Amino acid sequence: MINDYKGLKLIASSNPHIRNNEDTRSLMLDVIIALMPALAMSVYVFGVTTLISAVVSVAGAVFFEWLYRKLLKKPQTIGDLSAALTGLLLSMVCPPTLPYWMLLVGDFFAIFVVKQLYGGIGKNFLNPALAGRAALVACYASQMTSWAAPRTVDAVTAATPLAMMKAGEFEALTAQYSLSDMFIGLIGGSAGEVSAMMLLIGGLYLIFRRVISWHTPVAYIGTVAVLTFLFPQGNDALTYMLYNVFGGGLMLGAFFMATDYVTSPVTKEGQLIYGLGCGLLTVFIRYFGSYPEGVCYSILIMNCLVWIIDKYTKPTRFGVDKKKEGAAK
Repeated sequence: MINDYKGLKLIASSNPHIRNNEDTRSLMLDVIIALMPALAMSVYVFGVTTLISAVVSVAGAVFFEWLYRKLLKKPQTIGDLSAALTGLLLSMVCPPTLPYWMLLVGDFFAIFVVKQLYGGIGKNFLNPALAGRAALVACYASQMTSWAAPRTVDAVTAATPLAMMKAGEFEALTAQYSLSDMFIGLIGGSAGEVSAMMLLIGGLYLIFRRVISWHTPVAYIGTVAVLTFLFPQGNDALTYMLYNVFGGGLMLGAFFMATDYVTSPVTKEGQLIYGLGCGLLTVFIRYFGSYPEGVCYSILIMNCLVWIIDKYTKPTRFGVDKKKEGAAK
């Protein structure tokens, strides 16, 4: 029996050596599933137009990824669902009334420019959906800042809660929208910001499934909560803080955007720093910028700093003196 080893097939590979059944497709599918409660609520609030926008955006993102890979004769990657998720997220951070062709422009920028030109999934340094949204705001500012009032998507446009706070109309805001309205989602805005409750449910699902960790969302939301409580611009600090946490794209950004594997830190310490930075920038933009919301740009800015966060939070290699290693560099 000593010669049985000759019949063995040995495979040498680099670490990690732990294997499981998760792959990119299963992770993307989990995120899409987690977004369904928020999408369902937005359809209830704004009507079927929201669902059509989501379908158009997903189809556009998938098509542009297929087209790019086809033109450059690269293996197709549309089956991993990453393009579909990008299209869904883009539709959820845009007004429900945005013309479909503008959504497709955003899809093109997100997939062609931000994702594929940098090498495809795993190589982009910006979140594609947020970059697509930023491009749309730059190109079509009027349409991207026209928000529908709840349950009146085809008739009336209205200011979002954050826009009312930015204008100093906090008392009018509390009279128009209660805290329960803010939490449940009976407010104006995009599909991805109307219901903090549904987004929270989706975020907890992702944490339970271990698709994401709690570090970035808790650091992000916690930072916004602490700053807006300590420095309120309304009469009641607690109420002002809750309106800031439940309003805008904070929940969507914290659970679904800032936790993107490719554009966020890999270490737990780095994720806490990253979430803290996102929270600080969000509050600074909301307080001192001309734009009432700050989630999109805060995450994009922090995306550009991920490399340095990873550099200084990476664990020390076993047997290596950290001070000597730093001095050698």
